[in-house]
Amino acid sequence: MNELPVTTWPIDKPVPYARNARTLSPQAVDKVAASIKEFGFRQPIVVDRDGVIIAGHTRLLAARKLGLLEVPVHVAEGLTPAQAKSYRLMDNRSHEETDWDIELLGPELAELQNFAYDLSLTGFDARELDELLRDPDADEQANEVPAPPENPVSISGDLWLCGPHRVLCGDSTVPDAVSRLCGPAEPLLLVTDPPYGIELDSEWRDSGRAERSPWAAS
Repeated sequence: MNELPVTTWPIDKPVPYARNARTLSPQAVDKVAASIKEFGFRQPIVVDRDGVIIAGHTRLLAARKLGLLEVPVHVAEGLTPAQAKSYRLMDNRSHEETDWDIELLGPELAELQNFAYDLSLTGFDARELDELLRDPDADEQANEVPAPPENPVSISGDLWLCGPHRVLCGDSTVPDAVSRLCGPAEPLLLVTDPPYGIELDSEWRDSGRAERSPWAAS
């Protein structure tokens, strides 16, 4: 087992690798900065014997963003130049081979939520958290149709006057119902979509468009 001595260096002493092939987004730096602020430095910056960074470019940028004056550093003594290059690539590439077990991740986040903890410190954004914490039965429950009430508030034929708007409980395929809804108004355009739950065959429309198109093949 190799010893892992860690020393403290001035923040300007580690030298970023000029040919670092890993791109660093501002969002990644912000997340690491938030992590260091909350948890402290838990991983040192790894450098070669010349002080050039092997692993930890994002941590260095995050430390600068936080205004830190010193950073923990591990000097990887004993690595050949080829090994340092290989380790630098492997450290970045290995993160791409991992994935999440959603069945375990969701409960972990839910427990943190119960602690009233700031979930943004986990590195997941708001959209991801909403998806991971979503009740898996929520969609099914939302699509459940409740039983009709014994005494409904509105029945077929009721016309509701809502300020300048009119709402009719009725059937848009019945001309008398539409006429009653419109009253004295003569709409320029009436858009309906009855009946529901049918398959729309738009082949006639597509063929008509093709015939009218100047680019249609003759």
